Amino acid sequence: MSIALTSPAAPTSTRQEKLRVMVVDDSVVIRGMISRWIGAEPDMEVAASLRTGLDAVNQIERVNPDVAVLDIEMPELDGISALPQLLAKKRNLIIIMASTLTRRNAEISFKALSLGASDYIPKPESTREAGAADIFHHDLIQKIRHLGAKVRRTVSHASPSLAPVLAREATARPAAAPVAQTQLMRRPFGMLAPRVLLIGSSTGGPQALMSLVTEIGPVIDRFPVLITQHMPPTFTTILAEHLARSSRRPAREAVDGEIVRAGQIYLAPGGRHMRVVRHGADAAIALDDGPPVNFCKPAVDPLFTSAIDVWQGGVMSVILTGMGSDGMRGGKDIVAAGGSVIAQDEATSVVWGMPGAAANAGICAAILPLNQIAPKLIRLFSGDRS
Repeated sequence: MSIALTSPAAPTSTRQEKLRVMVVDDSVVIRGMISRWIGAEPDMEVAASLRTGLDAVNQIERVNPDVAVLDIEMPELDGISALPQLLAKKRNLIIIMASTLTRRNAEISFKALSLGASDYIPKPESTREAGAADIFHHDLIQKIRHLGAKVRRTVSHASPSLAPVLAREATARPAAAPVAQTQLMRRPFGMLAPRVLLIGSSTGGPQALMSLVTEIGPVIDRFPVLITQHMPPTFTTILAEHLARSSRRPAREAVDGEIVRAGQIYLAPGGRHMRVVRHGADAAIALDDGPPVNFCKPAVDPLFTSAIDVWQGGVMSVILTGMGSDGMRGGKDIVAAGGSVIAQDEATSVVWGMPGAAANAGICAAILPLNQIAPKLIRLFSGDRS
């Protein structure tokens, strides 16, 4: 599981501006714990604490929450069944799915994303595990805060008639943005032809990744693609399967020691950092169980930095939507070695933390809407240097 303690908190709101959070879970212990955490935050409040999805559907119009933390397994009406009904009644509702780390729940969480959930969060197996509970606490509060801020910014800049539509679109599958950030400094793309594609992502990443790999088949066929997505074990297994289906190319969790080949997508397995090392004339995967980097595990920076020793200036990196700043330091190293960084723009990012950190650091050669990244990569890997 990943956390991003470096991500800046949204400015503290006035009481009238507090994020209203609806907690829906059949466990009274979990409901109480999450409610206490939310109540302790100055910029959010508990709008309702409910036992079933049916309760949530029946009360959402009265409660009018900004964010719902929705359990998957509940009596009467489970989370995946309640999800579309909640969105039908409040289109701009931020829904964070919560589930334990099982393959079934991971599959359901991915289905929930396709149905309009904004994000997911794995619950610890036991709340008595202090470390796991602390990570869950921090991750949940950060997701509520940043996703809530995203939809509020969208609504506040929209006309009253368009606000609900734009709010929902802000947290759905990222679409085309009108304009990329033109005011931020760009640097030229590296002069060397790229030999590998590295991608880092976090919150909103699964949807963005599946959209991207669908469009970059010509790159995957000729070059290796390595991805670090902030995600726990089991979830990365499912994500790799989804990436394989979306790309129609081989995609799986990386295996320690395997040789990196073109035509393959390698995904960092949950809970382990993925690096690359030299292996004779080849590159090989190196997984490790070291401490979190940027409070994340797996983290993007170890992959980015390690690739320089193998491919020098032939590294093309992409930083997609996500909280925190992971990838920025590794991106600096890539640029210093002669490689290039592309960042997803703010308008199509669910959270513009990671790509925003890279963009504001002045290390990006391009800052693009999600739907423009694939065409750009295809041109660059075909020899275009601009």
